Amino acid sequence: MTQRVVFLDRDGVLNRAFPEGGTTRPPMSVAELELLPGVPEALTRLRAAGFALVVVTNQPDVTRGKQTRDAVEEINAKMHAELPLLDVFACYHDNADKCTCRKPKPGLLLAAEEKWNLELTTGFLIGDRWSDIAAAHAAGCRGVLIETPFSQPERCSPDHQAADIRGAVDWILATVAAEFAGRSAA
Repeated sequence: MTQRVVFLDRDGVLNRAFPEGGTTRPPMSVAELELLPGVPEALTRLRAAGFALVVVTNQPDVTRGKQTRDAVEEINAKMHAELPLLDVFACYHDNADKCTCRKPKPGLLLAAEEKWNLELTTGFLIGDRWSDIAAAHAAGCRGVLIETPFSQPERCSPDHQAADIRGAVDWILATVAAEFAGRSAA
């Protein structure tokens, strides 16, 4: 039996991302990891609604030599322990690697689908970059874009935009409730 899923980008959606050089960088260690306001409660609401929660994150700073894979995995493990997550999938490649897992490509989502028997056509992805939304659509999911100065909404067509994860979860749950009501009335 397949599970409904909400994919979550990590940096800028679940935890604080740090402005640097016209963009943002991830936390460099567990000591820098800071969950954003409302994240535990929002994820608890999604789990209560029956969604599997899977983090899908690009971590190119490993390939760029700015961060270690061990540090990323330690951060991911801490998040996995503190939040109701099913799994965390990370891509360590950079653009030049032309891999299939780096968002905007859907490889991380497809790997999670295969591992956990997820239902992508009823799934969602919450991200803070155009590439998150492009990956969601490439995998057959709906994408919710968290609005930041770095989102670049003009480069994608999000199904919804929200100020933060709370607004994204409100929209997802309202959308699912409306779809269920529509099916029940038919």
